[in-house]
Amino acid sequence: MSMACSNLDLGRTVLDLVACGCSSSASFDRSCVRNYSKINSKASSRVYGVRRLVSSRFDRARCSIASMKAAETLLDDAAQGPPPVLDLKEQRMPISLTNVFGVVADDLQTLNRNLQSIVGAENPVLMSAAEQIFGAGGKRMRPALVFLVSRATAELVNLKELTLEHRRLAEIIEMIHTASLIHDDVLDDSNMRRGKETVHQLYGTRVAVLAGDFMFAQSSWYLANLENLQVIKLISQVIKDFASGEIKQASSLFDCDVKLEEYLLKSYYKTASLIAASTKGAAIFSRVDTYITEKMYEYGKNLGLSFQVVDDILDFTQSAEQLGKPAGSDLIKGNLTAPVIFALEKEPKLREIIESEFSEPGTLDEAVDLVKSCGGIERAQELAKEKAEIAIQNLQCLPRSTFRIALEDMVLYNLDRID
Repeated sequence: MSMACSNLDLGRTVLDLVACGCSSSASFDRSCVRNYSKINSKASSRVYGVRRLVSSRFDRARCSIASMKAAETLLDDAAQGPPPVLDLKEQRMPISLTNVFGVVADDLQTLNRNLQSIVGAENPVLMSAAEQIFGAGGKRMRPALVFLVSRATAELVNLKELTLEHRRLAEIIEMIHTASLIHDDVLDDSNMRRGKETVHQLYGTRVAVLAGDFMFAQSSWYLANLENLQVIKLISQVIKDFASGEIKQASSLFDCDVKLEEYLLKSYYKTASLIAASTKGAAIFSRVDTYITEKMYEYGKNLGLSFQVVDDILDFTQSAEQLGKPAGSDLIKGNLTAPVIFALEKEPKLREIIESEFSEPGTLDEAVDLVKSCGGIERAQELAKEKAEIAIQNLQCLPRSTFRIALEDMVLYNLDRID
């Protein structure tokens, strides 16, 4: 099923969100996974409940590269009905990102050393702005996913070490993500990010906008030098998606008739698009078959959607200190997220409050209470778990390894944030 993206341009359908892949043949040296086996000796038991749900039907049939189906669209996922929901109550140890990323710790250290030199020392003010956000406690989740998918797919093609393209892709992805955060904080007039003052709060809006522009431009230059047209198109689309997401969000503020599908599309544009491009780009540079690259795209897309839904839940359930920004900040600005959309189906009073744009004192707190009491949080949790389940399913084509376990653990770590 195909759906035209109304209200945006864009002349492309949701199905067009899936870019084409490339094919090649290949195989890997697994010597680099042993340390992770020690770090994550309990990882298999942690994810057993997830695997039990999905592996019975996948383990009986190996991935057939010859018969690739068209990638599912966001709305196709909904039309087919929800997959089995993960059991958040299953007893397991909480997952640590330190352990998840342990297998690529050396790769991440190299990335951290390279990032600031890539930004360019010839612009001291911009460099200072970049240092502010690079050092603001980010998890480096996106480049870590690049490294994990790179190594997991390399096992299929006998690639003994990551290529320069893999490493440069991770750096480009983190620069693009950082640039988008700087611009987001300007657009949202946010003074805090990860518990620290934002770039525009410290240096002013002009410097913040220029710093973001500079990093977008610098990342584009490095991207062009990779000389891979498929990846260039893939990442360039992400930058366009950022703008489309902001336009879509700005055009629907305080709109209580916004549909879940529109929310998911906006979430794809703003969050999942970059994660999907990260995981697919990594697979492309491993020279694996198109079928695998598309599965990695779907993994990244659904992980990204699940991650955004969880973030939107936390905006209602965590304190400002935990969030690193004011609680309820999306709602008071009129950005209606999954918990609100679900709650609006049951509570007319919530519509009245939102459409008044919180003009009366205390109405924000009342709206938050209504979202919680009307089941908005619980239904959003189910949505996050549904997307997480699809992400896990798309990893079944990879050989069992500590890299694949780490990718599964990344999905579970995200769900742990709302457990």
